[in-house]
Amino acid sequence: MSTIVFSNDNESVDSLLRRFNRKVLQDGVLSEARRRSRFQKPLTRRTRKLVAARRQATKTARANARPGK
Repeated sequence: MSTIVFSNDNESVDSLLRRFNRKVLQDGVLSEARRRSRFQKPLTRRTRKLVAARRQATKTARANARPGK
C-alpha cells in the first residue's frame, strides 16, 4: 500500500507536502503502522474488538433515542 502524490505545474514543495500528509491520513497509513507496531495476542485483539463494538452500539442507541432525530 503506497501513497503517491503527483506534483502539479508551479506547485510549491510545501503545498505538495501538505497534500501528501493529508493523503496519508486519509489512507490510514499512520494508524495502521501504529496498530502493527506491537504484537497483540489474539485474545487481547478479540477483547478490544468486542469493547469497540459495544461502544459503537451504545453510541448508535443514544443517537437513535434522541427526540430530535
